Amino acid sequence: MLNKIDTETAFVRNALNLRARRQEILAANLANADTPNYKARDIDFAAALRQAMGARGGALALARTDAGHLAGARGAGDVAGHVKYRAAVQPSLDGNTVDVAVERAHFAENALHYQFLLDRAASTFRTLGQALGSGQQ
Repeated sequence: MLNKIDTETAFVRNALNLRARRQEILAANLANADTPNYKARDIDFAAALRQAMGARGGALALARTDAGHLAGARGAGDVAGHVKYRAAVQPSLDGNTVDVAVERAHFAENALHYQFLLDRAASTFRTLGQALGSGQQ
């Protein structure tokens, strides 16, 4: 039973983690709009979600360069391999590639997707609660 619940919530959980990480990256872009030579970044959301859901053979093992390092696996919060530099529409003279209007649009779009996922998670838990509650009457 718990395995089915975990399967049901895995997509939303992973997507929420990735959306939160993307929001951090977009916020960093906006915060560095005036930083010379700062390059705007974003994540390849679809590829990161596929990795988090295990579509490419499951989680990847982390490299251990010392025997004292802890072993771990990449999850939805680790998007390092999917962070890409955004192509500049019109880079500034100081080498900064942040376009504030583009970043704000992506930030707002990502926030809407995040809110949708929160609503979906709430709906899923409400449905599970009703299903569990109906058997106790």
